[in-house]
Amino acid sequence: MKILLIFLFFSFGIVSIAQETNPLIENFAAEVESEVISLRRYFHENPELSNREYKTAERIAEELRKLGLKVDTGIALTGVVAVLDSGKPGPTIGLRADIDGLPVTERTPVPFASKVTSEYLGEDVGVMHACGHDTHIAMLLGAAKVLVQMKDKLSGKVVFVFQPAEEGAPPGEEGGAELMIKEGLIDKYGIEVMFGQHISAGLDAGTIRYKLGGIMAAVNSMRIVVKGKQTHGSRPWGGIDPITVSAQMILGLQTIVSRQMELTKEACVITIGKIKGGFRSNIIPEEVEMLGTIRTLDKDMQTDIHNRIKRTLTNIAEASEATVEIEIDKGYPITFNNHELTRDMLPALYSAAGEEKVIVTNASTGAEDFSFFAQEVPGLYFFVGGKPLDIDPLDAAPHHTPDFFIDESSLLTGVKTMSYLTLRYMEHNK
Repeated sequence: MKILLIFLFFSFGIVSIAQETNPLIENFAAEVESEVISLRRYFHENPELSNREYKTAERIAEELRKLGLKVDTGIALTGVVAVLDSGKPGPTIGLRADIDGLPVTERTPVPFASKVTSEYLGEDVGVMHACGHDTHIAMLLGAAKVLVQMKDKLSGKVVFVFQPAEEGAPPGEEGGAELMIKEGLIDKYGIEVMFGQHISAGLDAGTIRYKLGGIMAAVNSMRIVVKGKQTHGSRPWGGIDPITVSAQMILGLQTIVSRQMELTKEACVITIGKIKGGFRSNIIPEEVEMLGTIRTLDKDMQTDIHNRIKRTLTNIAEASEATVEIEIDKGYPITFNNHELTRDMLPALYSAAGEEKVIVTNASTGAEDFSFFAQEVPGLYFFVGGKPLDIDPLDAAPHHTPDFFIDESSLLTGVKTMSYLTLRYMEHNK
């Protein structure tokens, strides 16, 4: 009985420590909440596309300078970086938010809905923060406001990284996290660890989801050109039909996933999203172009799938005497959460949301260019729930859609989480 009581004592002690809150973080976060919501609404109403975030960057820099921080602009074209130096020895922590919007025309009924239009790939489009990057900006600015007020409690430096072009730079341009790293962000600021968060329209507001290891997939874009021999539609034997060959290829690609990959190990996806070929109903064209995406959560599986794609498509083409050209781009790597860092930071997540609201999640086949930062230094990336509690998850509008909607009560969770992560990492790495 004595041993059992000792065990229970220490067990409950661990739980209470794990959920310990910091009065300063709680109070300061509550004080800035309304300002954070106001900032979110400004950024939501004024979205800008990737590598075009000029006014967004100006407003971010203005808010950071108000806090007395050293601010650098023009990083990776439109990125903003600010440094909070405690003046005491300690680690240098990177906190990241992405800042670009999407070519989506907003349909939500909120009074601060975007009415912005722009040009994207030669077309006039609506622009919307349809993935929640406006909330990421506001939450990180909120964390900056909290941590500046706690400067005397910190040891080391905090680098606030506002990154452009997470959704991908326009064709022919560089951008995003990869360009920031290429320009020397990590070495210039001495960043030792990176934390990032993503709002989720399908998870309950106030919750946090995390996973050790791969939490988001590697993504590779694929371009396939099938070349046949043009002929009249009435006599297909007079040519080589690239449309029929393309149809066989699409089915062949799906059997790579469903019949050749060990899906109990990790998920993977191959999708053809565009197919273009031909001009008339009675002409079999000379070629067909297909565009697709490949999503993988394991590096060895990624290499294997790429090889299988090339082999499958080449063999199908040869069987019909067609030819095929296959291009697979570099893409984004797997967003990988460092195991040791994630375990050590769990109490910070518990403090921000409550242990019962911090949940292990399955990996997502979406992709994130935070992955480039996590290749350079240990990283932790997690999801913050943003769905109103009275909405069924099945009814919540997905990201990248005109009806994407976020419960603004979730912003406080994000502000506190970034603040708690900073404080815990500093305390454990003096």
